[in-house]
Amino acid sequence: MSLLDKFKPKTSMEAEIYQQPEVLAKIIESYHSEEIDLPKNVKKIVIVASGTSYHCARFAADMLGSYAGLEARSIYSSELLQKNIIPHDKGTLYIFITQSGETGDTLHAVRRVIELGLDTLCITNKVDSTIYKLCKYRVITKAGVENSIAATKSFTAQMLCLLIVAIKFAKQVKDDAFSEKVEALSNSIPKIPETVKKTLELRKKIKQLARLICKSKCVFTVADGMSYSLAKEAALKIKETSYMNINAAIMGEFMHGHVAVLNNPKSALIYISVSGLPYTAVQHLNKIKKDYNPSIYIIGKPNERFQPNLNIQVECESDILQAFSNVIITQLLALEIATRLGRNVDKPKGLQKVVLEG
Repeated sequence: MSLLDKFKPKTSMEAEIYQQPEVLAKIIESYHSEEIDLPKNVKKIVIVASGTSYHCARFAADMLGSYAGLEARSIYSSELLQKNIIPHDKGTLYIFITQSGETGDTLHAVRRVIELGLDTLCITNKVDSTIYKLCKYRVITKAGVENSIAATKSFTAQMLCLLIVAIKFAKQVKDDAFSEKVEALSNSIPKIPETVKKTLELRKKIKQLARLICKSKCVFTVADGMSYSLAKEAALKIKETSYMNINAAIMGEFMHGHVAVLNNPKSALIYISVSGLPYTAVQHLNKIKKDYNPSIYIIGKPNERFQPNLNIQVECESDILQAFSNVIITQLLALEIATRLGRNVDKPKGLQKVVLEG
């Protein structure tokens, strides 16, 4: 019996969350046998995207730096269009991420980069889309049709495809300093679908967290390192499905003024943890608890030096597996919060799935 048969989803968003183990397994199987065509002699990578895809871009930039030793940065499509000068030196590759392949500002950004004569690679779910035709190099995410406005399976499919790209680039670089990390990453990838399945079994505990968050008037997600992109995605997913005013910040930056929002009664802080809480995060959280006493929740790997109100995690053997697990937890959390508030998770008011070129 499949996960979809077992849970009988009531919405497209719920169905698409539960499709992820199969989608990710298909991607792993496909790219195990298919060769991905990538440019040679890449020295710098700029990853361009909007919305949820931007959060994947930020995640990928961290991965390319950590595992391939490449200088990589992420930028919003609309932000790139406003800049007078963009990176254009020799050896720069631009990666564009868009599920539909038709996102307006991303398409305009592609055309600007092509005019500079630079290499372009797209990560998209749609073969023969406009971006697919424009870019020289292409990776298809194979996520299948996604009907819900909130991107779920397309996001994790993009994450996985970019990890595979990072491994390919790392093998091109052939830097001994990264070989051990690349091998560990390669060994983790086949375990992602099973990790996602285990995470989906936490639904009951996630419902408990959703009940608590629904009582809050002010909510912030915070994180450190590569977890920050996941914190931003968590905030967006909750915001667009439930209409709650929730924002994200890097933990250290949150302490520079943003922390004042916790003076509001019924405040909550969600810390997204992939690698565990570093010493500074423990210090900050203990100070926040003392000064403001909000409800503090940890999604992912905890730390015995700080006691949250609630911790939700699947114990994972690597940071990459923990990252995918944390994403699934926050997707289910967004679904449960929106459901409790009576929102239409598949068609949030005022939002559209595809932003067409205009």
